[in-house]
Amino acid sequence: MSVTVARSLSRSKPAEGAAFCERAPWWGGDLQTLRNHLLAGQQPLPSTTVTRLFPTSDGTGDRLMGRLEQPVHPAPGTPLIVLIHGLTGCEDSTYVRRSARYHLMRGRRVLRLNLRGAGPGRKLANGYYHAGCAPDLQNVLAGLNEEDVRNGVFAVGYSLGGNILLNLLGTIPVGEHLVGAAVVSAPIEPGEACQRIMAPRNALYHRWLLRRMKQDVLASPGLASAEREAITEARSVYAFDDRWVAPRNGFRDAEDYYARTAGARHLASISMPTLLLHAMNDPWIPVRPYLELRQPASPHVEIVVARSGGHVGFHEHGHTETWHDRKIEDFLVRLEGRIRA
Repeated sequence: MSVTVARSLSRSKPAEGAAFCERAPWWGGDLQTLRNHLLAGQQPLPSTTVTRLFPTSDGTGDRLMGRLEQPVHPAPGTPLIVLIHGLTGCEDSTYVRRSARYHLMRGRRVLRLNLRGAGPGRKLANGYYHAGCAPDLQNVLAGLNEEDVRNGVFAVGYSLGGNILLNLLGTIPVGEHLVGAAVVSAPIEPGEACQRIMAPRNALYHRWLLRRMKQDVLASPGLASAEREAITEARSVYAFDDRWVAPRNGFRDAEDYYARTAGARHLASISMPTLLLHAMNDPWIPVRPYLELRQPASPHVEIVVARSGGHVGFHEHGHTETWHDRKIEDFLVRLEGRIRA
């Protein structure tokens, strides 16, 4: 398992694909993070869209919804790109739409997936996604048709969606259509991420995130009155996880939930090409696990840590497209070359 720290260079000498240089005026981890929210846009995507529904296999009757985007000018032989949003996100999250546009402009088909109970798919499920709901992703892969998977599937997970994806990659059998994956700003040690978001310097983030978590879940059908009370009374992300997420999904408590859903514990078992991208100044997710994950070694996992970029930010000097999309493109082009060979 290789770990690369991408060093920022002077603005006069940007390094293609190796270093990250902040785009003015979005300097530092906080501004890099906030740009997604301050400049959120809803440009039409250059594609035709088909809604897809994916049944789950747990007997609940819940379904997931996704938007399959067909590019105007399809490129032959390219895998389907599946984009998986983060906590309180959905198919229309700014970073999801930005990445969808990036791949559509290169002729790739894109599935913008809503995790269980998220976004437009909220009314299709009584349940709600969590950090370890990898079986839902496996159900999505199983629900794709032959045309969808003809050239394989490349999955990209952002933040919590990235951690869910790692849970899948560490356990999925070979031959489940996936040819590779990328993960951006994932909380691969959820317990550490929870402590970070609750730190005093992140008080505003914490209040904002907890409020959005409550709004999303309380809008879900099928909640018992005791569950609604537990959600409403939670005064921290930890309490929310401890009093509702953990018992709702079969975990003993928050600590058990964090330990058993940590994506970090699956890296050594991943058997397909996988790229992890993270920033040292991510205000939400600690970098320590990324820097320490050198053993046990995995020849299939590449970790790149940038000096800056914030949380799913990576708004780069000299480029309208994000650094993480460009790094994933480099990785994907290399992968496509090996597949064709």
